[in-house]
Amino acid sequence: MANFTHEAIFCIVNSGYSEAVMDAAKKFGARGGTVINARGTAGKEAETFFHITIEPEKEIVMIVVPTQIKDDVLKALYDEVGLDTPGQGIAFCMPVDGVVGISSAPEQK
Repeated sequence: MANFTHEAIFCIVNSGYSEAVMDAAKKFGARGGTVINARGTAGKEAETFFHITIEPEKEIVMIVVPTQIKDDVLKALYDEVGLDTPGQGIAFCMPVDGVVGISSAPEQK
């Protein structure tokens, strides 16, 4: 079994909430992310089932973080931009088995 040192967190939020995603993630050590504009496909049946209005315009924020901070970042995303917030976000992560271009040195202020 591979020893993963990083995780890729994907957070899908309503359009306009990617900055809130990054603000929440940075509180726990995330250093940056990539925003992809997207469009949701949930229909009226999803709105009825979840009792929420579905906005079709979305943003996907991809953030690669060290495995040690993954749980803290996911909790922050749930608290700040989760389904019960205006961002109506969902987040999930996947292991990353190779990373280049990310400094392990702490960010200087």
